[in-house]
Amino acid sequence: MTNQKNLMVSDMAITMAVPNSSLFTTAAQNLLGSYITISKKPLQNLDINGGSRINTWVDSMRASSPTHIKSSALSEDKNSWIVHHPSALDMFEEIKNASEGKKIVMFLDYDGTLSPIVDDPDRAFMSKAMRDTVRKLAEYFPTAIVSGRCRDKVYNFVRLAELYYAGSHGMDIKGPSKGSKYKKGAQSVLCQPASEFLPMVDEVYRTLLDVTKSTPGAKVENNKFCCSVHFRCVDEKKWSELAQQVRTVLKEYPKLRLTQGRKVLEIRPTIKWDKGKALEFLLESLGYANCTDVFPVYIGDDRTDEDAFKVLRERGQGFGILVSKMPKDTNASYSLQEPSEVMAFLRRLVDWKRLSVKRQFKKRKLEEKKCHYQTEIDVF
Repeated sequence: MTNQKNLMVSDMAITMAVPNSSLFTTAAQNLLGSYITISKKPLQNLDINGGSRINTWVDSMRASSPTHIKSSALSEDKNSWIVHHPSALDMFEEIKNASEGKKIVMFLDYDGTLSPIVDDPDRAFMSKAMRDTVRKLAEYFPTAIVSGRCRDKVYNFVRLAELYYAGSHGMDIKGPSKGSKYKKGAQSVLCQPASEFLPMVDEVYRTLLDVTKSTPGAKVENNKFCCSVHFRCVDEKKWSELAQQVRTVLKEYPKLRLTQGRKVLEIRPTIKWDKGKALEFLLESLGYANCTDVFPVYIGDDRTDEDAFKVLRERGQGFGILVSKMPKDTNASYSLQEPSEVMAFLRRLVDWKRLSVKRQFKKRKLEEKKCHYQTEIDVF
């Protein structure tokens, strides 16, 4: 198969609803055009060429498992790590002060952030309390769910129509269908920069289903513009076998690349698009292209979220929060340990904003009252 990594994706590869709507800004269209190219350099985080790479794959798979980190080493590392990535709950006042007077935009990963990591990815349900919290959050701030999952699947988990959803690592973006005061157009923006790859990804998914069925515990998930091979329930002795199976399939598809998340191998197109690019696209679509007072906050737990953390650090706006109980190399500024802490942090944001809105309302009413009294005095 000819490797065509240097070719531009055809116009048919980009599907956008209502491109002339006020939501889908010219800046966003330009941003999209600048990113939709197939990489000119190898993008595989895990090289699929050569059997010698299988051990590297397995080592990387093993490194993602918390069970292989000794508690003593973890304790020593964490004390040092937490100094540079303090708890977002402990530092809430600092965060509040930094965002004062700015337009906060919230970006949230799903698995491991809004819901716990579970053995069966089809049962990664978020709690009612978390859903209520996210709903209240969206009342005060534009809020997006950015996930490696298929967008429809994430929506079925969250079930909040007023949010933005970026599925398949940001390769499938859709705006609110109703109920959001941040929705600027009559219809929602739809961005699908990897449509050209749909038949290929589906073909790989079906092939992986067949070749991995001999590995107990392996689960292949079709996320529309990418697919995932979950090995959370696979015996570690079988990881090498599973890695070899995935490699055998992917070596026939040079236009796809492999990355790794938490106990999952992910196959996606080799376009220059990730969660960081999705974050930038959404900011542009919301009209915050050149705003100096926008304050994006991204909360996520996975390696794929690092693309978004890096974008925020490079922009010098807002910050990232890593959800992890373990020290990790990260571009995030703060940390939270688990979804329950994420919920506590989001509730504090909502409570602070609600109080701020009440204060502004009272202040405005007082000023109106003073103005009314002054008018009466002038007339008298």
